[in-house]
Amino acid sequence: MIYKISCLLLSLALIFLDFVLIPSLAKPTPITSLNVLTYGAKPDGSKDSTKAFLAAWEVACASPKPTTIIVPKGRFLVGNLVFQGKKCTDAPISIRIAGSIIAPEDYKVIASSLQWILFDGVTNVSIYGGLLDAQGSSLWKCKNNGGKKCPTGAKTLLFTHSNNITINGLTSINSQKFHIVIEESNNVNIDGVKVSADADSPNTDGIHIENSHSVNITNSRIGTGDDCISIGPGSTYVSIQGIQCGPGHGISIGSLGRSEDEQGVENVIVSNVDFTSTDNGVRIKTWGKYSKSFVRNIVFKHIKMKRVKNPIIIDQHYCLDKPCPKQESGVEISNVRYEDIQGTSNTEVAVMLDCSKEKPCTDIVMGNVNLLLQMVNGSAQASCNNANGLANDVVIPFTPCLKRDMLLT
Repeated sequence: MIYKISCLLLSLALIFLDFVLIPSLAKPTPITSLNVLTYGAKPDGSKDSTKAFLAAWEVACASPKPTTIIVPKGRFLVGNLVFQGKKCTDAPISIRIAGSIIAPEDYKVIASSLQWILFDGVTNVSIYGGLLDAQGSSLWKCKNNGGKKCPTGAKTLLFTHSNNITINGLTSINSQKFHIVIEESNNVNIDGVKVSADADSPNTDGIHIENSHSVNITNSRIGTGDDCISIGPGSTYVSIQGIQCGPGHGISIGSLGRSEDEQGVENVIVSNVDFTSTDNGVRIKTWGKYSKSFVRNIVFKHIKMKRVKNPIIIDQHYCLDKPCPKQESGVEISNVRYEDIQGTSNTEVAVMLDCSKEKPCTDIVMGNVNLLLQMVNGSAQASCNNANGLANDVVIPFTPCLKRDMLLT
């Protein structure tokens, strides 16, 4: 009898503990929501809302709980925005944009700051949706008309010295210079973005990566007057997948080797990309001068080319200076693979491997490459200088510097 009573008491005690403890354990951490309208932002596209955005950020930054900053429907005019993360708690901050954020019509207002919207030293920040319009067309016109007093222009969105960043569903149009820049940052995921600028807009790279580690770009559509995606010095473990590129200058590694001690690029995968009417397809470009830099462990695969001027190109004599130094590039390029690349070239030379005498390209591997000349008459060609490697499957056009895999003959 005593045993049964003890068991009953124990059961009641356990039920009481379940009632008290389990709800508290299962209760999710509350998320604080901040609407920029609360801080004085106006969605009319004419009143400056810069201070309101910064005020909302300050509250989110200081919060120990996850916080969502809401930008509702409407057009919000802002000047230079600098979101500092040094004093933040590093609790997750989500910025959900339903409307549009627009820059001042006078390009000079933001051009002197080199970037329009800057996130510096932030951690666990996510941006979802929305449109950024930098209104850069008047600056493009200034540059294209040869204006010597035109400013360089502002990058639209820059993350620097940051970690654990997500950009999802964002649209960026009419940037003065680069649209999205990832610099000295780690663990960055960019998905479903749209980038648009006129085909003649100068230096309007869609996404630029530099000195960053573990960057993933997926399912995005990019059309600009410069590179759709450019990968600069010090970038490692970069994955690019599911991109529609055009117009623009293609996807480029480089330019590299402008300075002697510049860091290299390695472990990059570019896959499932469609290039349409671009100046280049997949490109590696380095300056023709002495350098200790390198490019290695690169894969380009499952790529479609449509009316592309230079579908596959390595250019180790890249130079914008006048006069050019006329030196050989010291950047060492090795272990570059091209797999399953199909489509049409708008010029006769569909494959150009123009490598350095000082540091020839090594371990270039091609397989299942079939690039045809867009024009009815004639056939595409390949050009090789100081490059060597292997053709382990069908490679069209015939690329003389690549040896046939003996196992296939």
